[in-house]
Amino acid sequence: MNKAELVAEIQKSLGKDTSKAAAERSLEAVLEGVKKGIKKDKNVQLIGFGTFSVTKRAARDGVNPQTGEKIKIKASKSVKFKAGAGLKATL
Repeated sequence: MNKAELVAEIQKSLGKDTSKAAAERSLEAVLEGVKKGIKKDKNVQLIGFGTFSVTKRAARDGVNPQTGEKIKIKASKSVKFKAGAGLKATL
């Protein structure tokens, strides 16, 4: 499912009187809320759905697959998602 299909599903879920633009704004508001929550609290938990959290990756050595040259990979942060029990149950 891509973003356009998700917007259509949100529109259908909210009823026929909801416009596609309103459904898209709703999705954008949720995504912005998740981004702000991760940036501020380093963790966003949606009971029954899952948890988004920030993880740290240590610096490490790597290999350029095209040249075989050894390279240094800098430390970085990433977002991790752990599915909740409600989401797992739907699978």
